[in-house]
Amino acid sequence: MERRSFLRGAVIGTSAAAFGGTLMHGAAYAAPAQPGAGPYGALGAADANGILLPAGFTSRVIARSGQTVPGTSYTWHSAPDGGACFADGTGWIYVSNSEINPSGGASAVRFDSAGAVTGAYRVLSGTRQNCAGGRTPWNTWLSCEEVSLGYVYETDPYGVNAAVRRDAMGRFKHEAAAADPVRKVVYLTEDETNGCFYRFIPTTWGNLSAGTLQVLVAGSAASGSFTWQNAPDPDGSPTATRSQVSGAKKFNGGEGCHYANDTVWFTTKGDNRLWQLNLATNTYELAYDDSLVPSGAAPLTGVDNVTGSSSGDLFIAEDGGNMEICVITPDDVVAPFLRINGQSSSEITGPAFSPDGRRLYFSSQRGTSGSSSGGITYEVTGPFRA
Repeated sequence: MERRSFLRGAVIGTSAAAFGGTLMHGAAYAAPAQPGAGPYGALGAADANGILLPAGFTSRVIARSGQTVPGTSYTWHSAPDGGACFADGTGWIYVSNSEINPSGGASAVRFDSAGAVTGAYRVLSGTRQNCAGGRTPWNTWLSCEEVSLGYVYETDPYGVNAAVRRDAMGRFKHEAAAADPVRKVVYLTEDETNGCFYRFIPTTWGNLSAGTLQVLVAGSAASGSFTWQNAPDPDGSPTATRSQVSGAKKFNGGEGCHYANDTVWFTTKGDNRLWQLNLATNTYELAYDDSLVPSGAAPLTGVDNVTGSSSGDLFIAEDGGNMEICVITPDDVVAPFLRINGQSSSEITGPAFSPDGRRLYFSSQRGTSGSSSGGITYEVTGPFRA
C-alpha cells in the first residue's frame, strides 16, 4: 500500500508496532526500531516530579495553583490550560490560561536567558473558562472562552497593554486559535459535539477589531475538498454560528489547533481524531484516528492541545488517557514523549516551546488532587530535535 509523508498531507502510522492492518486511507502501521519508542527512545523511570522522560531530558516545576511562583510574589492561577511562549529580549515569556468559571483569565511567567524565573503577572482578568487560544505573528496571545457565546480576547503577554475583546471573531464555545501569516487568517476550533471549524479574515492583517468570520463547508466523508462560507451572524444570536451555514462540516469536540507550512492540524476529542487541512489544495483528511488502531494499542488517546517543533514534529497533549504528551514525527511515527504518574484525574494542557526550541512548557490542569486548585505547570529541558 502507498505510504505518504505525514507532513505532505497524508495519514500517519502508530509506534505501537506493526499489526498487519491499515490506520487510514492507504497508510500502513509504522513500526519503529523499538516498539513503543519514538525518535527520543523509551521513557525512563519517573523522576522526582513524577514525570517519565526519555534519556537526556529533565523536568522542573515552574508554578503551582494557589501558590506564589518561586522567585516572585505572584500567586499562580487555578486550572492552567492553553499556553504559548514569546521572545522577550534574551529571555522569554510563557503565557497560560485559567479554565475556571467565573474568573478565568490568563497569567504569564517571565524567564531570563538562562531560564531563571524573573517575574509573573496577570495579563487577562474577569473572563470565563479560558481554555485554549493561540499566539499571533505580532506577539499577542488570543485567549478563548470555552462557554456558550464565548469571546476571544487579545492579550499582551508582556503585561503592558490592556486586553481587548475581539467581537468580530465570533461568539461560540471557543477552543483554540492558529494564525496563518500566508493567507492572513486565524483558524478557530469549537468545542461542541456538532461544532464547526472557522477562519477569521481580518480587514487589516495585524488588527483583529474587524473582519469576516467564515465556516468550513465540506461533505461528511473523512477526506475530501472544502470551501469557506461567511457566517451571516458572528454574534451567534439568535442562531448559533454552527447552525447558520447549510453544509458546514461538523466536528465532534474541536480542541487544539496548529498551523505550519500550508497545513493546519486540529484535534477533536469526541472521537479521538487529528485532522489536517492542506491549504494549498483545499483538501482535508484524517491524520490520526485511534479507533482504527487495535484495541488497547493506541499510543495516543484523549487528544487535546497540540503544538509543533522546529523539526516538524507535532506534540499532542492527552486529556486523561495515560497522561502523556505524544509525538508524531514527519515519518509517521506516533509515540509517547512523556508521561505524568499519579495524576489520572487530571489532563495535560498548554504545551509550548521556548523560542530556542530547547524547553517545553505544559501543565497538569488538576495535578495530584484532581481539583482545579491543584494545577501544576512544568518545564522539560533536553535535546529536542532541531
